[in-house]
Amino acid sequence: MYTQFDRDENGNYGQLEHKNIDTGMGLERMACIMQDVDNIFEVDTIRQIISAIEKAANVEYGKDTKKDVSVRIITDHIRAVSFLVADGVLPSNEGRGYVLRRLLRRAARHGKLLGIKENFLFKLVDEVIKVSGEAYPELVEKESYIKKVIRIEEEKFNETIDQGSEILASYIAELKENKETTLSGENAFKLYDTYGFPIDLTKEILEEENLLIDEEAFNEEMNKQRERARSARGNMDGESWKEDPLSKLDSSVASEFDGYKELENKGIAKAIVVDNEIVESAEAGQNVVIVLDKTTFYPEGGGQSGDCGVLVNDDEDIVIEITDTRKGANNTIKHIGTVKSGKVNNGEVLKTIVNKEVRMASARNHSATHLLHKVLKEVLGDHVNQAGSLVTPERLRFDVTHFEAITKDELKVIEEKVNEAILEALDINCENMTINEAKEKGATALFGEKYGNEVRVVSMGDLSIELCGGTHLTNTSQVGMFKILSEGGVAAGVRRIEAITGKAVYEYLKEKEALIAEVSSNLKTKEDSLAQRVINLLEENKNLSKELHDVKTKMSLQNVDSVIDSKVDINGVNLVATKFEGMDMNTLKEVADNLRDKLDSGVVVLANVVDDKVNFVVTATNDVITKGIHSGNIVREVAKIAGGKGGGRPNMAQAGATDINKVDEALNYASEVVKTQVK
Repeated sequence: MYTQFDRDENGNYGQLEHKNIDTGMGLERMACIMQDVDNIFEVDTIRQIISAIEKAANVEYGKDTKKDVSVRIITDHIRAVSFLVADGVLPSNEGRGYVLRRLLRRAARHGKLLGIKENFLFKLVDEVIKVSGEAYPELVEKESYIKKVIRIEEEKFNETIDQGSEILASYIAELKENKETTLSGENAFKLYDTYGFPIDLTKEILEEENLLIDEEAFNEEMNKQRERARSARGNMDGESWKEDPLSKLDSSVASEFDGYKELENKGIAKAIVVDNEIVESAEAGQNVVIVLDKTTFYPEGGGQSGDCGVLVNDDEDIVIEITDTRKGANNTIKHIGTVKSGKVNNGEVLKTIVNKEVRMASARNHSATHLLHKVLKEVLGDHVNQAGSLVTPERLRFDVTHFEAITKDELKVIEEKVNEAILEALDINCENMTINEAKEKGATALFGEKYGNEVRVVSMGDLSIELCGGTHLTNTSQVGMFKILSEGGVAAGVRRIEAITGKAVYEYLKEKEALIAEVSSNLKTKEDSLAQRVINLLEENKNLSKELHDVKTKMSLQNVDSVIDSKVDINGVNLVATKFEGMDMNTLKEVADNLRDKLDSGVVVLANVVDDKVNFVVTATNDVITKGIHSGNIVREVAKIAGGKGGGRPNMAQAGATDINKVDEALNYASEVVKTQVK
């Protein structure tokens, strides 16, 4: 608040001699004065949120100092995270998203300290909206979205916090027992690496117990892990892993890209590299990297793959096939390829002929990513932002910030909207302008990305305006068609969409058409009857499987009497142990139950071999359970002999194993296990 007037005792306002002194008197502090309370947590609007927390935790604010701290933290944090999410911030491991994630996790943990077991933070959003929604209508507009983001993050955190908290509690107890004050970096790292317990939360809990953490040792463990990861990648001998020899040259070798509007021009060879060494010439058969002063070849960058094509001289007796184009040291553009004929010398004038078909395929996919980005915001919300992309001639890959899987219905709408934009035949214009001019025009930029003073703005009608340095079409209709192939998660809060355009969609449809024709032919039905034919076959297969199951069961039960006769007495407990082959698990269980019932008293241990695998089932009558028999323990020990594991209840258990050659040995061992259990 900035002061301007002095109010006297009669209510008159006079101009202050020294105006605009910041008193720090914010709205909430003013509310404290007007409502005659001691702190902002007593203000009516904030007290309303506290009341909701009291109800959720079944506590009374003001009665327990320690609990009051947790209540205030939750109150403060739920207000902050509600506004952050409404502003488009999503939980992540960096930047604003990391701040949001820490606030959410801290509030969730203090909820647990108050005894709240279920997810509760997203429910408190209702109270935040009640007290702030009128002044901030965006909270009301995005209510369901805010709740969903908070709920999903809280659920993810709850998956890790319980186990991690128990382990940390044991570490703290051990420290206090040994009268130590510092948690080892090794244990802190184990919590982080094995159990996903955040290091900042570990530090906070330790501080509450007046304990420290060996951060230096923790950082050492982190560095060791990074080193192990680097070693696991192995020695990589690719071009990008070698030192760029162009770094030894001066800036005069710099290249200029002039391929936005044309695919063919001329350039002068400024440097030639063979076997990672700068040379003066290269001959037919040699793999080379050639740098030109000017080129129409687009170098890999911004997610778009590099161009391919040929470099030739005027007489065309020198031909160099270019398979890739990348950026190099000293602002160079590296043409990577093979000399097919002739001898190329440094200083040679070469035609730069870009493969048009490949360039256009890349441009179709690149322009489609801009349309996709815009449509994703329309369908999913303004929180969606690009988190990475890959554009090749074959397909496009687009990563976006989103908190949950994109549903099939949403993908259908997204695909339809992108194709509608393609059919609208929007003109695509590319302009260079200052960053401020681009912002005024409404261009979309990536948060955290660094841009120079001059940027390239790509506009697609009035639909999409983005900063981009890649190559594009001149009209959206040139994309042809857009088809989404897949959607999935690649990181917390990041979804990946893969799609194809143009001729690739045509080829995709041809493959599907051929597949449908082949399946229809094999099933001897017309294409329009294919779905119903499959449904009928599935039902028929289900019925046949049931019939087969019944037959197998009957055949197995016919041998029950002979199996019962093979029982042995182990310290007063009857044991039946036998092997079957080719039986499904349900049938095996039925046979085991039948044998147990006919046995009246005892233990049944069955093994079944099918497809090079072994299944074990153990069941026991109630009277022998009172003598110490436990089916779960028996099946676990028996399965170990055949290289398996399992467990279960005292009366019924099962296990799987892999060594079919040890089945007989495992069944024979059952008598030894039973012997140890009988009291």
